[in-house]
Amino acid sequence: MNSLWGNDLSGFWSAWIIVITLGTIALSAWLLFANRRTDKQPDAEGRVTTTGHAADGIEEYDNPLPRWWFKLYVGTVLFALGYLALYPGLGNFAGLLDWSQEAQWEREMHQAEARYAPIFAGYAERPIPELAGDAEAMQVGERLFLNNCAICHGSNARGGNGFPDLTDDAWLYGGAPQDIVTSITQGRSGVMPAWQHLGEATLVDVTQHVLSLSGQATEPARAEKGAEVFTAMCASCHQPDGTGNPMLGAPNLTDDAWLYRGPDQSLEAAVLETLRNGRNGQMPAQVDYLGADKVHLVAAYVYQLSRQGLGSAD
Repeated sequence: MNSLWGNDLSGFWSAWIIVITLGTIALSAWLLFANRRTDKQPDAEGRVTTTGHAADGIEEYDNPLPRWWFKLYVGTVLFALGYLALYPGLGNFAGLLDWSQEAQWEREMHQAEARYAPIFAGYAERPIPELAGDAEAMQVGERLFLNNCAICHGSNARGGNGFPDLTDDAWLYGGAPQDIVTSITQGRSGVMPAWQHLGEATLVDVTQHVLSLSGQATEPARAEKGAEVFTAMCASCHQPDGTGNPMLGAPNLTDDAWLYRGPDQSLEAAVLETLRNGRNGQMPAQVDYLGADKVHLVAAYVYQLSRQGLGSAD
């Protein structure tokens, strides 16, 4: 726990905050008591003292504050002083209760870990295919996914431009249970170099060949020319037949799954842009945030998404 006087601020700035804070409270209290007169009563003729301010024939009365209002104001001053004595708020003074938001967060995390760790440990002992068929476990896995993965992959897990769709069977690094665990645990880093130095005409030829690999309409003559360049420059990663290499994260170019394609972008334009500018994909490792047991559960959730074709979070 923190000591009553921490070392987060220099002595000057700590003293400055204390003076400003207590000075503001003291000034507020002085203003209250300096204007607490209660002798401002109507005279014998019922006339009330005014401040002398008038506008459009309306005069401002100089009546005292209502008693309940005055007491409430006093209460706020006392509350502020009591709060600052108990909790941090005066520079480096940590408060008599020695409370901090970090310590409270750590306590709550330890309590949650003690309560839920055995549950996650039980899930981790079960094989992923079996766990994927447990509806209750998948509800927990879905919540973990939404809290940690949906920001990139979407709440429905269908991804977007640059973020893989986890509900299909197109896997850059393999879709077997252990492959999914490895992806979540260690993260992934995929780089494709830019090929703009080949010239725009050559890039268009290669684009036509890439489109032909998945049966897309192409210009046959240009696709044939592009095939030669593809074999020389691209086949080492994507394989000569374009089926990709999960060991490298090189995508399969023979299916209809395209990682980098804008919502209003033609496929030809998307492939050409990728060839011209290259790609740099990064998925951060999650094991430090989730822990191995939760990674196992999230992997089971992702595994069952790909088997269903649609996620349960839509």
